[in-house]
Amino acid sequence: MYFAKLEFFNPFSRSIKDRAVFNLVMNALKRGDINGTRRLFEATSGNVGISMAAISNIFGVEFRAYLPKPTPKATVSLLKVLGAEVVKTDFEVIDREMIEFVRDEAEKVGAVNLNQFENDDNFEAHHRYTAREIDEQLRSIGASPDVIIAGVGTSGHIAGIAKYFKERYDTKVIGVIPAKGEKIPGIKRLETKPKWFFDAGIDEVVEVTQREAIEGSIQVARREGILIGLSSGAVVSAFERVRDKYSGTAILIFPDDAFKYVEVFEKYLCEDQ
Repeated sequence: MYFAKLEFFNPFSRSIKDRAVFNLVMNALKRGDINGTRRLFEATSGNVGISMAAISNIFGVEFRAYLPKPTPKATVSLLKVLGAEVVKTDFEVIDREMIEFVRDEAEKVGAVNLNQFENDDNFEAHHRYTAREIDEQLRSIGASPDVIIAGVGTSGHIAGIAKYFKERYDTKVIGVIPAKGEKIPGIKRLETKPKWFFDAGIDEVVEVTQREAIEGSIQVARREGILIGLSSGAVVSAFERVRDKYSGTAILIFPDDAFKYVEVFEKYLCEDQ
């Protein structure tokens, strides 16, 4: 038996990142970090930027998004619709160098860099809220998770969820990353040293190619009628690879939907003809 957690029902970015960004911004406001500057700078490859732009508008805060080179055009357009200032960088991935670059840019002009990659408010959002919500939903049908499969990005959601369930159940947690040399929006290889991953007790890591991620998304679309994003497709592909090793109830975390990645799907479909 398996279930998918559909995080694209969150309202701002239609992704799981709404949870982290809301916690990041609200805690920063409570501490008074944003009240003086009213400007936020953030390195983002997509959903965090869209969510931060939306929530910044609600609180009257200016937002500048720093994007790596491979960011989908749809993400850029959505950020501009939301009124964000967009800075396209030459970084191929968001690594330590890019994170430090954005931090320095913020310091130069007195802006705030909430830094989703190192800010514990990211981890807390998923440990306190996302994981508890999954637990409550499962308990409502008399179930508990035997295995959870999730992508590794900042590692906030996989680590927060893993810590919560490993404190309460005998749950195995599987992380999904891009294969070497591959790029899948929203997930990253472990060489980027995601802050919370290595202390979360992840049981296994599965590498997935971009083609496998696309095919995972298409598989769900054609079988279930649900349009899921590429990191979600990567989770599906990883699950198909390991499902015979694990029995019981499996939970797949689907971070977002397909609509930001239409260009990627279009290219794949053209090549496949």
